[in-house]
Formats: sequence, structure tokens, C-alpha cells
Amino acid sequence: MKTRKIPLRTCVACGKEADKREFVRIVRTPDGEVAVDPTGKANGRGANVCPTTACFEQAVKRKRFAAALRVNLREEDVERLRREFERAASK
Repeated sequence: MKTRKIPLRTCVACGKEADKREFVRIVRTPDGEVAVDPTGKANGRGANVCPTTACFEQAVKRKRFAAALRVNLREEDVERLRREFERAASK
């Protein structure tokens, strides 16, 4: 029997490569909204980040989300994402 390939993803902040279930996914939906995707299955362009505050802050500081999602994030978007990220990472 053939073994299934485990889908690997890379953290946009630290570069750690791991199973996609170990990350929190930030997604830009087709209508342009940026949000945290707790299921990891939402349609749109995604960026994965480790479930630690340090990696999230590093990605924000280095503008990794803006580059990976190909969108300009305003400060209020970042604050909303920070709250959603903390909720998702604590689960």
C-alpha cells in the first residue's frame, strides 16, 4: 500500500517547515478580505505562521504577510488579525 504524502508548509516568519496542521493560516479571500483561517481550507491566497506571538510579530514587522498575500495591510487590519490570531493560536 502506498503511503500518503504529508503536506508540508513553511512559516513566513521563521522559515520552519512542518505539517500544515501545526501552523495558523492567514488568508486573503478572493474578494480581498484578509482573515485568520482556523480550518486551513478557505479559498484564497494563504500565508502560514507558527502559533507563537513572536513569529506573528516578526512577520508583521518584516511585512511578510503583505508580501505573501500580495496585499497592503493597514494598521487596523493588523490589529484585527492580531486578535484573531491570538484566539486561533490558543486553541
